[in-house]
Amino acid sequence: MSDFSYWLALSRSPDIGPVHARRLLAAFGSPENIFRTPAEELRKAANIGENRAESIRGFKDWDVIKKEIDHADENDIQLITLHDRAYPAGLKRLADAPVVLYVKGEIKDDDKYAVSIVGSRRSTSYGFRVAEQMGHDLASAGLTVISGMARGIDTASHRGALKASGRTIAVLGSGMNVPYPPENRTLMDSIASSGAVISEFPLGTPPNRENFPRRNRIISALAFGVVVVEATVDSGSLITVGYALEQGKEIFAVPGNITSRNSKGTNDLIKNGARLVESASEIIDELRPQLKGVLREDKLLSGKTLPPMTDEEKLVCGCLNDEPKHIDLIVRETNMSTGKALSILLNLELNGVIIQAEGKIFSINY
Repeated sequence: MSDFSYWLALSRSPDIGPVHARRLLAAFGSPENIFRTPAEELRKAANIGENRAESIRGFKDWDVIKKEIDHADENDIQLITLHDRAYPAGLKRLADAPVVLYVKGEIKDDDKYAVSIVGSRRSTSYGFRVAEQMGHDLASAGLTVISGMARGIDTASHRGALKASGRTIAVLGSGMNVPYPPENRTLMDSIASSGAVISEFPLGTPPNRENFPRRNRIISALAFGVVVVEATVDSGSLITVGYALEQGKEIFAVPGNITSRNSKGTNDLIKNGARLVESASEIIDELRPQLKGVLREDKLLSGKTLPPMTDEEKLVCGCLNDEPKHIDLIVRETNMSTGKALSILLNLELNGVIIQAEGKIFSINY
C-alpha cells in the first residue's frame, strides 16, 4: 500500500480525530508505523484508550481508501499530509489540524500572507459590493483572500480577488467532489486555477450542517486576520471570529446600516472591540508589520497601476473608496488641515486617482 493509504486510513479511523492522530504520530512517527503496532502498545504509548487502539487495528476499509486515491489522481486532487512541506504552516499550528488536506489547485508559500473575508449568505447588495471590493483590493495588493465559497459574502470576496487576477483560497465544508453551493461549481474551477480549493473532508462527503462550523477554524487559521462584512447576531461568521480570537488573529468589521438585521452582528463586533474598517487599505495598515516585502503598494486601491505617491497622498487615498466622502470627514480621518487635504486631493484629482463631485465630495476613480 502507498504511504497515502495509511494517512487516509488514519484520518478515516472511527473515533480518531485530528488531536488523537497527532498524538499517535508524535509517538510512532508515521501512519504506517501506527497501523503496524499492536493495540496494547498503541494504547500505552499514545494514551488513546482501548477502543481507539482497537479501531486502528481493526480498520478494514482499504478498498475504499484505494478508490479514493484513484479518484483523486484522476481528478487532479492533491492529497497533502500533515508532514508534507506544502502543508500550510498557519494551519499546522492548530492542535486539531487536519491529518490530510484535499487540494485542487496549488498552495504557495506566499499564501501565508492572507486575509479572510466572511459574512452572511443572505447578503444585501451593499454587503456584496463591499466584499467584492475588499477582495479585489486585498488581492491587488498582493495578499491571498481566504473564504468559504458559500453564497453571499464568500462568493463576492472570491470574485473580487479573481477580478484582480489575484490569489484566493476556498475552504469547503464538503468533499472536494461535492461543491457547495452547486451553482458555484464554475467559481470553484476559477478559484482552483488562480489559487486553491481545499477540504479536510473525504471525497463524497455531503455538505452537512455540522461541517461548516468545523471548517471555519481553517478559514481563520490560514490568515493574519478575519474581516466580517455582514453578519446577523447568530451568523456562522461569528464562529469564525471565535476561532480567530483563540488563534490570536486580528478581527475587522465593516459597519452597516443600524436598521439592517444583516449588520447587527458586525456592529456588535465593533462595539466589542473589533477594528472598524471601510477599505482594504485600513486592513493593510493594521497588518503592515506582518506584511513586509509582500505588498504591491502601487496596486493597493483598485488593481490598476497608480502614479507614484507621497506618504501623505497614500494616507488620503487610504480613507477613500467608491462611496463619496466629504472633505470634513477626510480631514477628521487624516488629521490634516483642510487646506493641506484639499491641496493633496487636487494633485490626486489631476493625476486621475480620485474624482471630485460638487460640494467638495471625493471618491476613488475606479
